Amino acid sequence: MNKAQLLKRILARLTDNLQLLEKAARASHAEATHESSKAENKYDTRGLEAAYLAGGQARQAREIMDSLKLYEAMTVRSFASDEPIDLGALVELEMDTARSLYFIGPKSGGLEIEHQKKEILVITPQSPLGQNLMGKKRGERWSAKVGGSQVRYHVISVE
Repeated sequence: MNKAQLLKRILARLTDNLQLLEKAARASHAEATHESSKAENKYDTRGLEAAYLAGGQARQAREIMDSLKLYEAMTVRSFASDEPIDLGALVELEMDTARSLYFIGPKSGGLEIEHQKKEILVITPQSPLGQNLMGKKRGERWSAKVGGSQVRYHVISVE
């Protein structure tokens, strides 16, 4: 799989998310500061709610900008067949009978990317699954308790 193209797709998705969030934050800020949002009585909190929303969206935008910087600084590399999983790895993992693809990224865990007709989920080394994967090698198997039930894992490939 072309990881350089995957990285470009991640950057494009983050950029799209940032633009959408910035637009929403501007709209929330405009709502919060518009004269129609001025409280009519002590129970009218529209302006305050819009201000909190705008602040939260601005924080999210900063998080995405931080993610963009980290992904832009990443260098794509291939992993040897006996090399342990680390940041930048694309991992095919079998959990019980289902197979999934995961990209180990520095930030923005939970981002879903469709690449070469496959769904890839970005996870971070800090996530529970990321913690389990870090240092593992192709072919390794282990079990872990997830949500009250035992799940069997098998690393199919590491790119």
